[in-house]
Amino acid sequence: MFPNVARIQPPKRTRIYFFSDVHLGLDTPERERSKERMLLRFLDTIKRDAEQVFIAGDLFDFWFEYRSVIPSGHVRVLGKLAELTDAGVRITFLAGNHDFWLKSFFPKQLGVEVSLEPIERNLYGKRFFLHHGDGLLRNDTGYRMLKSVLRNRVSIFLFSLVHPDITGMIARWSSRTSRQHTGKKTYEGNDMVDFARQKIREGFDVVVMGHNHQPHVERFQNGTYINLGDWIDEHTYAVFDGRRITLKTFRANEKRERRG
Repeated sequence: MFPNVARIQPPKRTRIYFFSDVHLGLDTPERERSKERMLLRFLDTIKRDAEQVFIAGDLFDFWFEYRSVIPSGHVRVLGKLAELTDAGVRITFLAGNHDFWLKSFFPKQLGVEVSLEPIERNLYGKRFFLHHGDGLLRNDTGYRMLKSVLRNRVSIFLFSLVHPDITGMIARWSSRTSRQHTGKKTYEGNDMVDFARQKIREGFDVVVMGHNHQPHVERFQNGTYINLGDWIDEHTYAVFDGRRITLKTFRANEKRERRG
């Protein structure tokens, strides 16, 4: 008779992670490799306990997808996302202002859900509202007009008729224009905080956004607003354990909680 040996139980997947604004493809090859390695370490770290992962926009600095062609590069990150979904992690990709031309590649090839619109989700009894954060500045009418043109179905169809190399150049121009336009705006964050406050008044418990690359936590009487920061300089992300959402900074093998 063999002694009773307790079965090793797999870790429970109970945590929900959020990150945004990686902007893969933005920088020099050396900086991109460093950023990619950091992101891959992060995804490896959360693989054991992640129930869900939300990418809140701008994973890529630009992305345009054809029926059978996608931009070159980023294969390690794409493979890692597929590895997580194969392991049972539910991943949702909310389009940002740099990667909104998403079609079927992510759901069909990687098992990643795609949303082109803000997400409302009930998570462990808490109402979450996810928005990339673009177009919320009150005086940002120019960007909202550009967004309506670029996301128009007719525009997307016309772009799909153009050779991928030319579309890539147009996408890079669009990415650069969006970044320059955003950079000219004064981001006090008040408009985004006001937007989050209004959503909490509407009954949401947590509002999660990105876009302005400024990690921030604002706790109201009836809810919480978190801005996820970025993965260019900050390497910040949020984690929800079923009761409380916190903003943390990832440093290789270290996870540090930010105050707020």
